Amino acid sequence: MTQTPHHQNGATKPQGEDNSLGTRVLYCHCKHAKVIAPEMKEKVLAGLCDSRIAFESVADLCEMSARKDPTLARLASPGNTKIAACYPRAVKWLFHAAGTPLPEEGVEVLNMREQDADEILGALLGESI
Repeated sequence: MTQTPHHQNGATKPQGEDNSLGTRVLYCHCKHAKVIAPEMKEKVLAGLCDSRIAFESVADLCEMSARKDPTLARLASPGNTKIAACYPRAVKWLFHAAGTPLPEEGVEVLNMREQDADEILGALLGESI
């Protein structure tokens, strides 16, 4: 598997095959908060890598929001988006605080703090596990 180049903001370019679901998939590694179990993050990320679907990975949405990173505007663009991060209300607020609110429809936030890794991967990959 080829490594995905990291950008200065911590985001990576999409890798893998086209997502046949027509859905943008975003994974947040929650690098700074340390509130998500490392095993959870590793399992979800490994599952995404093994799936070969295109996805984007960011080091930390909280940091990106605090810096008002322009990448968030692209990530918040209309379309179907699934985000693996933490609490849905927190993720929505992070985009709002950065001046790039998520669309009202077409966004699903999966909570790595409370949901099971298999459940999250099933939702991200469009499968039932």
